[in-house]
Amino acid sequence: MAEKINHKATGKPAGRRADKHPGKPAGAPSARTQAAHPKRQQQGKTQASVGSTSSSHRRQYPANKPAAASAENVKVGDRIIVTIKRIGINGEGVGYYRRKAVFIDGALTDEVIKAKVTRVESGYLNAEILEIEKRSPERQEPPCPVYGICGGCQLQHMTYGAQLQAKEEIVRESFRRYARLEELPLRPIIGMDNPWGYRNKAQMQAGREGEDIIAGLYAAGSHRLIDISGCPIQHPVVNRVIEQVKEVMEELDIPVYNERTREGAVRTIVARVGQTSGKVQLTFITSTDRLPDSRRMVEKIRERLPMVTTIAHNIHKGKSPLVFGNKTVLLWGADQLEESLGDVKFALSPRAFFQLNPEQTVKLYNAVQEAAGLTGAELVVDAYCGTGTIGLWLAPLAYEVRGIELIPEAVLDARDNAKSSGVDNASFYEGRAEQLLPDWVSNGIRPDIVVVDPPRTGCERPLLDAIVRAKPKRLVYVSCNPATLAKDCQVLLSGGYKIEWVQPVDMFPQTSHVECCSLLVRND
Repeated sequence: MAEKINHKATGKPAGRRADKHPGKPAGAPSARTQAAHPKRQQQGKTQASVGSTSSSHRRQYPANKPAAASAENVKVGDRIIVTIKRIGINGEGVGYYRRKAVFIDGALTDEVIKAKVTRVESGYLNAEILEIEKRSPERQEPPCPVYGICGGCQLQHMTYGAQLQAKEEIVRESFRRYARLEELPLRPIIGMDNPWGYRNKAQMQAGREGEDIIAGLYAAGSHRLIDISGCPIQHPVVNRVIEQVKEVMEELDIPVYNERTREGAVRTIVARVGQTSGKVQLTFITSTDRLPDSRRMVEKIRERLPMVTTIAHNIHKGKSPLVFGNKTVLLWGADQLEESLGDVKFALSPRAFFQLNPEQTVKLYNAVQEAAGLTGAELVVDAYCGTGTIGLWLAPLAYEVRGIELIPEAVLDARDNAKSSGVDNASFYEGRAEQLLPDWVSNGIRPDIVVVDPPRTGCERPLLDAIVRAKPKRLVYVSCNPATLAKDCQVLLSGGYKIEWVQPVDMFPQTSHVECCSLLVRND
């Protein structure tokens, strides 16, 4: 589900855990999804997008159906009428025209849409709304002025209750399609009392609009930067810091990076607020070795923003799509931001990962704890441990926790987090779980419980095979992508496991992303 330190905050190798957060589903994104977070790369929709479509659904034709006789005859520019059946994994409305799936951004379940076809593929159509003939009672006016432009959210045009229902259906549909399960033991999704202002960290690209410095995201499918420094899903303190930093940069005429000319300095502004402390860690990412006029920058920020306790400078010169570079220099203040989840304490460096929605993270980890069913006698293996958040959450109730992570920096952070939290029964190992787990089993170290929290691409097949051979009594699968969760569960079901329950958690309200904690137990 969640991001995990250096390999998430800085980007990460393929096959390891990436920023989930909002993260990206398997298959290509819809137009709104592409720019949902600063780390998300621009990418067009491909045929893989139909992965969220069930062939069991069939189009129901309204009385005033278009004259075209067959979906095979449809061309770009044609007008069609579509009844929306459900919300797709990217937040788009999904309907059917002559048994061919139609994806329409901004359409809601049960709406009847007059649409114009914008793309024709062998397995699906893309279309855009021309007119809503039948309007859903769950449709609302998006409160954000740049909704639909910046791409960060996909569901603001839906009431929050409807968003939660849609996410439950996304999970069910994924299991119907990929695991061939019509009856899924799905628990009601856990939502938020206040689904706004929850993101504790912003990574915003810096740029200019005329003479003004702006900070935000690129509009979907373009290099047009949209200022979102007042974003309603960002924590209010983060928004205030970004606004003040822009003013300081204007006053000092700090050069911002121009992607086209490759001139300028400041590429990205990163602000993170501590949920428990209210303190802010501020990082400037530049394309240059030095941050221009950094001394006066620090002075002015300290004067105006007393909540800022760290000001750091990260250097990223290359063309890499990763947000952070490898070198970080502390300009002023504390080198780490103290944070906690429950009783687990963390010391976060500027590049360290931490959950973007701590309130919902606690709910998710409580579901993980319930699924683990610990009595104090179990060995738990956390196979994608990252900085150790889940392992340290479970450690007080387990006999021993062993975490495995490929990224060396994350392993070091996990060990530091264990030490600062006073946890002495958790150890963390650098390596691949599909290699270490079989080695441990061959040496007589057999886990009672395995926890996996993989990237959006899901678990690597060798790891699934290793888990099946290790035969833990319980497998707790945390996922940010229902499609890959269902695909992996199909492998595990054929390997002797059954699904006890699936608990969705709404980690990122206003977006189409949905997190799940699943409990699988062995049949024998």
